[in-house]
Amino acid sequence: MKDFSTFDILGPIMIGPSSSHTAGAVKLGKIAMEISNGNFYKVEFYLHGSFAKTYKGHGTDKALVAGILGFEPSDDRIRNSLNIAKNKNIDIKFIEKDLGYQHPNTVKILFKYRDKKDFYVIGSSIGGGNIVITDINGDIVEFTGDLPTMILKYKDKKGIISKISSILSNNELNIATMKVTRDKDIATMICETDSKLSKNIIDEISNLSEITYSRFMNPIRR
Repeated sequence: MKDFSTFDILGPIMIGPSSSHTAGAVKLGKIAMEISNGNFYKVEFYLHGSFAKTYKGHGTDKALVAGILGFEPSDDRIRNSLNIAKNKNIDIKFIEKDLGYQHPNTVKILFKYRDKKDFYVIGSSIGGGNIVITDINGDIVEFTGDLPTMILKYKDKKGIISKISSILSNNELNIATMKVTRDKDIATMICETDSKLSKNIIDEISNLSEITYSRFMNPIRR
């Protein structure tokens, strides 16, 4: 049986009536924003299940927009996030959508750019302010954002995992989980660590010649 902390039971410090529909939604939006390529002018939120049915009443719309603006779950500005996005000239759209076999509190967040292809992230709010990211632009993944996380794409060849592991080891950072998937000659790595990812580690890994895409996220403050 899974061990639960006091925080898991009580829930996070947050703005809003529901940890699943507000705190979790903020986290989903913020992690999706951090994974995205930035400089988006429009964001479409495809709301699944109970997210689709209650998003206005529970403030999920404001929470998701607060997340893509970079706010924390406890930020007072969540209440005004829709107006803040409008003032920043970010076009926001909410669409009720059946996303198939997904958790009831699931959203697909689609970022639109003027000079790049669209980019999306799918994730679910699973209770108590906890989330799981399950799809990054077509790559099936699974991580929660509770630990420092690296998302890397690289040319699949021998020695790359060893290089990344050596950088972490040399900086006295322990790997908590690592999962690698492959699509033809491109590999996608999701790696969680026990300690914060420092700028030095981020720079070293980003500068590896084989890396074609990299995103680094330290946990969102509760």
